[in-house]
Amino acid sequence: MKIAILDDYQDAVRTLACFSLLQGHEVQVWTDHTEDTDTLARRLADTEVLVMLRGRTPIRAALLERLPQLRFISQSGHTDHIDLAACARLGVVVSAISATRPSYATAELTWGLILAAQRHLVFEVSALRAGRWQSTLGQGLRGHTLGIYGFGRIGALVAGYGRAFGMNVQVWGRESTLDKAREAGHAVAASRAEFFATSDVLSLHVRYSPATRHLVTREDLARMKPGALFVNTSRAELVEPGALAQALALGRPGRAAVDVYEVEPVPAGQPLLALDNALCTPHLGYIERDSHEFAFGNAFEQVQAYARGEPINVCTPQAARHPATAA
Repeated sequence: MKIAILDDYQDAVRTLACFSLLQGHEVQVWTDHTEDTDTLARRLADTEVLVMLRGRTPIRAALLERLPQLRFISQSGHTDHIDLAACARLGVVVSAISATRPSYATAELTWGLILAAQRHLVFEVSALRAGRWQSTLGQGLRGHTLGIYGFGRIGALVAGYGRAFGMNVQVWGRESTLDKAREAGHAVAASRAEFFATSDVLSLHVRYSPATRHLVTREDLARMKPGALFVNTSRAELVEPGALAQALALGRPGRAAVDVYEVEPVPAGQPLLALDNALCTPHLGYIERDSHEFAFGNAFEQVQAYARGEPINVCTPQAARHPATAA
């Protein structure tokens, strides 16, 4: 089968052990990103199987209708970016398996950002290379308060790391998650306002949905301490648009560490990139070798199952058919 893999920015998929699962197939890997329908239609004109990495590229009806050879889409993770109704109508089978383990990589990166931001590591490395010695005074963590907004799988991991560093952990979120936090032995803030006002490091770990869109407001950020750090490795849309850049310019909170953006890859002119008190990384949260092996391994196993005529984890059962019998 002719297989296309989109958005492999680092050209890393071919280096994974699980890539061998596609042996015998004709595979095209695209390392750049485009959402232009005409460009995608040209690139994927002969594609029979499309492998996706989460939601980097929207696959909508306007594109699907121009891909007559496409028969199967495989990925690990959610399918919000795929028009499943159009796939079913056009006979395109979609297989997707939800992650079945905590996102350790995202939790680890969150903690890496906290340490880097608190001790000004990026700035100090650059300063040393420029011949300057000990340019700034960083801030330690032991005895300070770590605020975890959202106590799901990732939030719970980050809270545990905070406890290991000797921080006082407090949690805020939905009542059901607060109960879990209490069971884990963490404190719960007396109120949302106090949570923002008393956290020295505040890390956001809320699942994105219409109900949580723009959950964190300008008013919330304005309550934070001038020396506090705001961390977001979840979704940019959880924060009111423009609020974080404005808050950093006003000095409350004093610093931010951010791994997610409303538009990705980040276009020129992103305000956060121009701020010295913002540490910005290019959505590296789940992008590391073990996570790739897990996600692409699942996706490639789904390709194998489809090739055998026994598709698994099917999201469009009415479209299921073997590639050999597809029209």
